[in-house]
Amino acid sequence: MQNKRFISADRIVVKIGTSTLIRQNSKINLKVIKKLAHVLSSLKKDGKDVVLVSSGAIGVGMGVLGIDTRPIKISKQQAVAAVGQAELMQIYNEAFHEYGMSVGQMLITRDIIDYPESHTNVMNSFQELLSMENTIPIVNENDTVTVSELDHHTKFGDNDQLSAIVTNLVDADLLIMLSDIDGFYSANPLKVPDAKLIDQITKINPDIIAAAGGHGTKFGTGGMTTKLKAAELILKHNQQMVLTNGKNPEVIFNILSGEPVGTLFTKNPQ
Repeated sequence: MQNKRFISADRIVVKIGTSTLIRQNSKINLKVIKKLAHVLSSLKKDGKDVVLVSSGAIGVGMGVLGIDTRPIKISKQQAVAAVGQAELMQIYNEAFHEYGMSVGQMLITRDIIDYPESHTNVMNSFQELLSMENTIPIVNENDTVTVSELDHHTKFGDNDQLSAIVTNLVDADLLIMLSDIDGFYSANPLKVPDAKLIDQITKINPDIIAAAGGHGTKFGTGGMTTKLKAAELILKHNQQMVLTNGKNPEVIFNILSGEPVGTLFTKNPQ
């Protein structure tokens, strides 16, 4: 049996991926959202600062509009995201209200990194939202305005990296990345039956990069490679990240109690 981990986290960023939010039939997984709202509300009431980075705008929009294949055209993706984001926030709002919590929507672009004024403004917003006793910020990329073409780059690229950037911005202790896989494996467990779940990773080296591959689901943009890029940024800032399966968000309680859940990315091996 693995030893318990020492996880000390007063400020936590939780990222939930599209594949966890959206069922295979393109319907939103309300059970997951309700459990997530319960967990994050409990943490907030216990005095912890909590930020949720949520994917799913395009996936939810596809379900609302009855689209089975992710659009290729950028303007179509942006339109679908606009529909999905409104629906997603309404669902989150209702779920968190059940626990006496409000949510604050933050749609951001890469400007917060590249432009000091934008950085200051978003930091002020985070500071105010985090200081509110009954409010949890929900962050997503502003898909309706972010484009990456020619010399104009406003896009983060994916919400895995966005969650790591938010973790850095708010100086959080821990990023919990809820995905559709139990953690980081030595190889793709869907293709290699004897692939091993790696308990801890302290450095993103060529062997780790080689073990990652492939893209996300038809609804999302992420894959294991994007999660490694996020982890690399987390390690660079001497923060911690846990990658685990988000089918039951109550796993967050297990992580914070030190149980060896998923893969822990940390500079200080335990």
